[in-house]
Amino acid sequence: MRNIITIIVRLTLSCLIAAFVIGLCFVLTSKAKKHNEHVNEEKVIYSLLGYKGDAHPPESLKLSVLYRYVVSDPHGKSIGYLVPTGQGETTAFSFIRLDLDGNLIDQKQVAVGAEDAVEQEGRDKAIQAALGPGAELTYADKTIIVTENGNRISYLVTGKFPGFKTFVSVMLALKPDFSVRGLAILEQEEDPGLGAEIEKDYFKNQFIGKSFETLKTLDVVKEPIPEEYLKALESRLQKEEAAKIREQFKDHAIYALTGATISSRSVTNGISGTVKKFAYRLNILDKVIKDQKIVVPF
Repeated sequence: MRNIITIIVRLTLSCLIAAFVIGLCFVLTSKAKKHNEHVNEEKVIYSLLGYKGDAHPPESLKLSVLYRYVVSDPHGKSIGYLVPTGQGETTAFSFIRLDLDGNLIDQKQVAVGAEDAVEQEGRDKAIQAALGPGAELTYADKTIIVTENGNRISYLVTGKFPGFKTFVSVMLALKPDFSVRGLAILEQEEDPGLGAEIEKDYFKNQFIGKSFETLKTLDVVKEPIPEEYLKALESRLQKEEAAKIREQFKDHAIYALTGATISSRSVTNGISGTVKKFAYRLNILDKVIKDQKIVVPF
């Protein structure tokens, strides 16, 4: 009997130690994974803004992050934005809630720090505490508004839409007039050598320079890319010469990838829809911020 008890105790201790080690490893690797995700996202962001390699953004460049939510409560659904408010050292966070017609429902201060706001769990808890019981939150997406010396110079917008096989995730850099400044493919599972070519410069760079009006009705054509345009898209020409050629095609449809028209059209329609929805939502939010005289750093 004594031997059996000894074995049970040892097994129990072994299980507890193993559980502790596994838990510790999970916590450490989870933190490392989140850190790497933030670092990679930062690289994509600054790359889209033109800061690659050893190029560093100036101190006058500021990034303001807006988090969009769908809120459900006994009164129905509404749209909420967690936005930084105030200026400089007085920056805080507010949750601006709008009805589905774009009218202000309320604005509540949210007790969350800048670092905690980055992580969804802490952000959600803080917003929930501000709204009180009865409200359910569903995170939708985030937007980064880029300013330099207080002036808006770009929007960084994420989008996710169906591809040929699964979903395609992108990040777009838009100018203040909603024309495309840059495009990064964050995630995709299209066929290698076919739809996966959406990550190649000769496809992605076709979107750069497209105006908002062009994006609204942007189409895809099944034609070979003209040789000079291809060289310009792949940066195989001098910068000035490439810019002139790309200017000639700025209002042209997107040339489809060979053998992957569906993937080409999916990305084209996805980007067009993402930009149109973003412009519509931002214009509504900007109007509310202006009408309510809400002080924001962007």
